[in-house]
Amino acid sequence: MTNEGRFITFSLDKEEYGISIDKVKEIIEMLDITPVPKAPDFVKGIINLRGKLIPVISLRQKFAMDAIDYDKNTCILVVDTEHNGIKKPLGVIVDSVSEVVTLTEDRIKPAPAYNGGDVKNKYIPLIGKFRDKVIMLLKVDYMFYNESTYALAESNLPG
Repeated sequence: MTNEGRFITFSLDKEEYGISIDKVKEIIEMLDITPVPKAPDFVKGIINLRGKLIPVISLRQKFAMDAIDYDKNTCILVVDTEHNGIKKPLGVIVDSVSEVVTLTEDRIKPAPAYNGGDVKNKYIPLIGKFRDKVIMLLKVDYMFYNESTYALAESNLPG
């Protein structure tokens, strides 16, 4: 299996990240998010997207970054995650979407190992180089697998 492909890139703080375009269903503007009691801190709540309840996750909180106010560039990437053969949509709040890039295998390298168990390292197995940018490539299937997050996706709350 090759690592090359097309990626949607986005920013968090001043860093660039990417998710395989195959995993991104759509990009939407910020919607009203309904908080869910007792959800993990990084789970902001649930949105109703055309009648489907989708959990929304703050990537900033997941990566222990400072919170910022949402602005006109803040958006939600709706991504498909898969665990044990089951696909589930999840929303990911990002500061702004940048562009779609194509990275050939020679432009993608393993992320360096970090000491201290930095949370970002678990979710960023690869780093891509595009023009003068370094893009951290997220592994969304592993990143968002969490029993309580998926329980939200399966809930029967009214929409």
